[in-house]
Amino acid sequence: MKRNQVRIMAEIGMAVALAAILNFIPLWRMPQGGSVSLEMLSILIIALRWGAGPGMMAGVVYGLVQLALGPFIIHPAQLVLDYPLPYMLVGLAGIFSNKINLKAKGRTYGWLLLAVFTGGLGRFISHFLSGIIFFAQYAPVGQSPWVYSAIYNISYLLPSLLLSYIIIIPLLKNIVINEGKNER
Repeated sequence: MKRNQVRIMAEIGMAVALAAILNFIPLWRMPQGGSVSLEMLSILIIALRWGAGPGMMAGVVYGLVQLALGPFIIHPAQLVLDYPLPYMLVGLAGIFSNKINLKAKGRTYGWLLLAVFTGGLGRFISHFLSGIIFFAQYAPVGQSPWVYSAIYNISYLLPSLLLSYIIIIPLLKNIVINEGKNER
């Protein structure tokens, strides 16, 4: 096994452990699941550091760890939509990892924002679909399950994403390898 692969796997292991710890320190929890927390932070860092593949791997492993720590399961498809898939999609932030170049600060922060938004959007879509399909009964009378699921999931995902983005900015020089040309 190549040295870089071992390093990536070790960093993924640490990122998953950190995500699990950060999940236990929420700023607030939602009544039907979800919370404002920094659990996505370490997955985003792996994605930005090593690319989408390792980011998605970190996400799916974290989703499985979260599943083991206290799941709320009502259907096998809901299990997939609420646990491994959304966190795997957070790793999509890594598709922009090669665009982040510390020498072009203004553009770097724009690419970083796009990367974090992309990862968060992937997670949102997965939870949104789960909400429409499996949690529609929680929507207030007269409110569309689509609207309810969107509002519910945005209410905790958007603050979590903004916090992650704000925290990543000062860490960026330690995340980026070789000035924007990440080793693969």
